[in-house]
Amino acid sequence: MPAFKSKKTDTSIDIMEIKIARATFHLLGKSTLIMHRMPEKAWHELLLPAPKKNAAERTMTLKHDPYAEFRSSVYRNRDPGAPTRFHMPNGAFKKAMASAAIDIPGATKSQIGRLTDIEGEVHVYGLPLLHTAIVRQSGMQRAPDVRTRAAFKTWACKITVAFVANLIVESQVANLLNAAGTIIGIGDNRPEKGADSFGKFEVVDPDDPRFLAVLKAGAAKDQTKAYDNPVAYDEDTEELLAWFDAEIIRREKSLPSAASAREAQKRIRGNGNVDIAGLVARDAGKRVGRGRAAQ
Repeated sequence: MPAFKSKKTDTSIDIMEIKIARATFHLLGKSTLIMHRMPEKAWHELLLPAPKKNAAERTMTLKHDPYAEFRSSVYRNRDPGAPTRFHMPNGAFKKAMASAAIDIPGATKSQIGRLTDIEGEVHVYGLPLLHTAIVRQSGMQRAPDVRTRAAFKTWACKITVAFVANLIVESQVANLLNAAGTIIGIGDNRPEKGADSFGKFEVVDPDDPRFLAVLKAGAAKDQTKAYDNPVAYDEDTEELLAWFDAEIIRREKSLPSAASAREAQKRIRGNGNVDIAGLVARDAGKRVGRGRAAQ
C-alpha cells in the first residue's frame, strides 16, 4: 500500500499585545448625591451581635441618633493629607459605566467591566448636609422607618479611567460616562434603582466655572466644618431635628454621638425660625389623643 504523508499544520498562536491607556475625567453632579455607607453600628452587629433587649431596655435605648447616622453614612478619607474629607468607592463609577452599557448599543455590561477600570481614590468635593427620609423596611410588614444620610446638593470629583486602547477609545469612554451619569447614577436613590433621580452627573471641562466653584468651596477644610456641625438638607429635616433636639432635653436623654444635650441646646438656640415649643406641644397633644382613643 502507498504511504500517506501527513499534512503539516501551523499550530502557532499570535496574541495581540494589550495596550492600556488612561484618561482623567472631571465630573459635576447634576442632582443631589446621597451617601450610603453601612454605619459602624451595623458592622459591629454583624461581627458581634448584641444580646436581645427586653422591653425595659428598649425603652431606655434610643432607636436613632441622626447625628451619628449622618456621620457614619459617608466614606471618610483616612489620609489627613487628602484634598477632601470624603470619597466614593471607585467601584461605584465602574459599575455605573457597566450598567449603562446595557442600554447603549455597541457594548455589553461584561465587556465594559473587563475593558475599563477606575484607578486611585475618587475624592468628592462639596459640603455634606443632614438628610432624612421615610423608608420602608424589608420584611412582610414593610414597617416605615426614618433613615438619615449625608447628602451633597452640589458636588464634583475627578476620576482616572484605565481602558484597553486596542478596543475602545477615550471618546467612547466619555460617552459611556455621560450615559452612566444620566441613566444610572451613584449613591442612594439613584435612577438605576427606579427611585428618585439622585446621584446624577455629567462630564465637564476642567475649567468649567461650576466645577471650579465646587472645588473651591467644598474642599477638606470646609467639609470638616460641615461634618462636625451638620446643617439640615431641607425644611422637613430641620423641623424633625428641632423636635428631636427638644425631646432629647425634655426626656433627659444622652446621645452616644458627639451631638450631646449641650449641642442640642445650641441647635435649638440657633433655630429661631422653628417653633420648638409648638412642635413639642403638638407631639404631646398627639400622644394624649392616642391614649384617649385607646381607652
